[in-house]
Amino acid sequence: MTINRPRPLRLSGHVKDLGGGFVVRRMLPSLQCRAIGPFMFFDHFGPVKVVPQSQIDVRPHPHIGLSTVTYLFEGAMMHRDNLGSEQLIEPGAINWMTAGRGVVHSERRPQHLARSSYVNHGIQLWAALPLAHEQTEPSFTHTPESQIPQLRVDDAEVRVLIGSAYGHRSPVKTFTETLYLDIQLGPGGGLELPAWEHETAVYTVDGDVMLAQEFIPCHTLAMLEPRHTTQVNNASKNDPLRLIVMGGMPLDAPRHLWWNFVASDTALIERAAQRWEDRTMGSVPGDDEFIPLPERYVRRR
Repeated sequence: MTINRPRPLRLSGHVKDLGGGFVVRRMLPSLQCRAIGPFMFFDHFGPVKVVPQSQIDVRPHPHIGLSTVTYLFEGAMMHRDNLGSEQLIEPGAINWMTAGRGVVHSERRPQHLARSSYVNHGIQLWAALPLAHEQTEPSFTHTPESQIPQLRVDDAEVRVLIGSAYGHRSPVKTFTETLYLDIQLGPGGGLELPAWEHETAVYTVDGDVMLAQEFIPCHTLAMLEPRHTTQVNNASKNDPLRLIVMGGMPLDAPRHLWWNFVASDTALIERAAQRWEDRTMGSVPGDDEFIPLPERYVRRR
């Protein structure tokens, strides 16, 4: 007897303008899916050409209850935060900032590129922190490209950004089991994805793929079946493509997401919003630009 299982979720996301021409494709959160593993937020930005007159800087803003994960395919950004971190973000490196009880950061055009034109292209993820670490001390860790494992598997070049795959483990430290891979397939190339235990999805960055004989168009986040190996193939015989695999252990409790805050209790979000409004959360040294709370914020009485 054949058992018909429901088809795993497929998400196409939506385009969102963050201002100044900085347009992203937002895959998470969505109405169909709040999170994949620990990841509650997924923005794919670019490729966008940055010219001297562009206004696409990410101004200082706060976070609580999450870790931001910034990864570039092309371009450069300068990360600064109220902890005193100042880090040039370049392609191939993993930048993991743990907000915990509260952090403020910005990601702006590097000063050495102020008069240059270049392309920015990458992905930012937010991973909700486990309950035990939700209010941990904030921190920032940069793992350079040279420390990220890179290997050849079947027809693919695989970079193990976070977690472990194909016998290799990333040095990036996380609070829970997390997976993040950058995979490049040549024209017509294929790769067998392992039978991961937890929630995992493939994102097609710049081309179409065949996923277990199903056509998945570019810019689609496709859930994988847990505990099943999956064959993925480049649908093009002429062009290479890039795809991302991401996921991990599911959240240990429901989370609330409002603006830049993630928390298990709305009271934590309200307190963070008040701290930001009162300007007591901290500031980025040398960058005092202030973003007011969204107008829809309503303080609970």
